Amino acid sequence: MGDYIIRGIEEGGNFRFFIATTTELVEGLRKIHNATPTSIAALGRTATATAIMGYMLKNEKDKISLQIKGENEIKTIIAISNSECEVKGYISNPAVDIPLREDGKLDVGGAVGPGMMILVRDMGLKEPYIGQSELVTSEIGEDLANYFVRSEQQPSAVALGVLVDRDYSIKGAGGYIIQVMPDAEEEAISKLEQNLSKVDPISKMISEGLAPEDIMNKVFEGFETKIMDRKDVSLKCDCSREKMESIMISLGEEELKSMLDEKEVEIVCHFCNEKYVFEKPELNSMIDEIGRQKSVD
Repeated sequence: MGDYIIRGIEEGGNFRFFIATTTELVEGLRKIHNATPTSIAALGRTATATAIMGYMLKNEKDKISLQIKGENEIKTIIAISNSECEVKGYISNPAVDIPLREDGKLDVGGAVGPGMMILVRDMGLKEPYIGQSELVTSEIGEDLANYFVRSEQQPSAVALGVLVDRDYSIKGAGGYIIQVMPDAEEEAISKLEQNLSKVDPISKMISEGLAPEDIMNKVFEGFETKIMDRKDVSLKCDCSREKMESIMISLGEEELKSMLDEKEVEIVCHFCNEKYVFEKPELNSMIDEIGRQKSVD
């Protein structure tokens, strides 16, 4: 079936919604980072949310990043998406291993701990839009709903889930963001809340073979809905040798000269683990480039 997101509206004008299946995306991230179940649940939820918010971007070159800064075992989670829902993700401690919660579920909140959620929208302007809010449960979904209300005054229902199989592969992953429209009726909101309280966790529904359209029918039972469009989701890193070279140059002349003692310098992309090797002649060329930039300045 492949990963994709549907975007739609409730015909009464009360809600707009985005529903995603991201099992292949999260499985790809798990393999890249060799992540434990708790780590991939944390990264997978963050990446799923970022893919959905990537779909919300208006312009082709816009990008969005969602960062989780925790104080426990997981210090950093970053997921980045463009408007085509091409996503990459990084987690600072993919090997974290802590006991399950009392209810038998993965303890993402315990692994992340107190901290901040930071959202950055790069829309091609001089400065990106940056919003942030404190983590309330550190389970990611509730934190994003809290962010939408506090930072963007947008009441939203957010569900994000990752179900890990016994062999650690991803059995089901996905999420939805349902946004309440300004003139939404209280009766409709109450009815939706009742529906949401009855549906299974989204990762369970996806693991049982339900597509985003099926989940929509369950969540919006008793409502008239309309799907506006859909978009595929994919795992894609945009790193390149040229970008890594720019990073090397940004380190400065002295730092590069200190590397000349090495036979070669290896840089690894945090997002996809691709390795880039630079040898002495290339380092010398970078040092020369810095010298030329100085002379122009």
